[in-house]
Amino acid sequence: MPSIHEDSLRQGLHNRRRVLGEAWVAQSVENANTLNVEFQRMITSYAWDGIWSRPGLERRTRRIMVLAITAAMGRWEEFELHIRTGLLADPADPEAAALDLATIQEVLLQTAVYAGVPAGNTGMAMVMKVLRELDLVPPKADFFAPPPAAAP
Repeated sequence: MPSIHEDSLRQGLHNRRRVLGEAWVAQSVENANTLNVEFQRMITSYAWDGIWSRPGLERRTRRIMVLAITAAMGRWEEFELHIRTGLLADPADPEAAALDLATIQEVLLQTAVYAGVPAGNTGMAMVMKVLRELDLVPPKADFFAPPPAAAP
């Protein structure tokens, strides 16, 4: 019979794979060594099961929160990871926490107001870097055209 710890690791790995993708998680597991293995187990159990398994928020909301918090803290490596894996996630799978450009735009506008324009600006530059790497660069826009009408 598996222990609670083993169940938590198993569920955490499941959540991690759904949100970050198999390749990222496989690389983390394969790179485990005597120095970092306990850290990997801790974040898998504590963060990826203990937090990402909680019923209070949808996974997409959790990913959006991760983006805002990591941008505010200047944790660009984690921000980039969640941008990339969010854009690559299957939008039909709510457990994958997919992102679209409209949501990313709103996150960065909100972040710029509450965490400062430099955080929003760096976040936008990081998103554009990832979009170029994924060949998903949005079309050009007319700077002087009026903004689209807000949804009711």
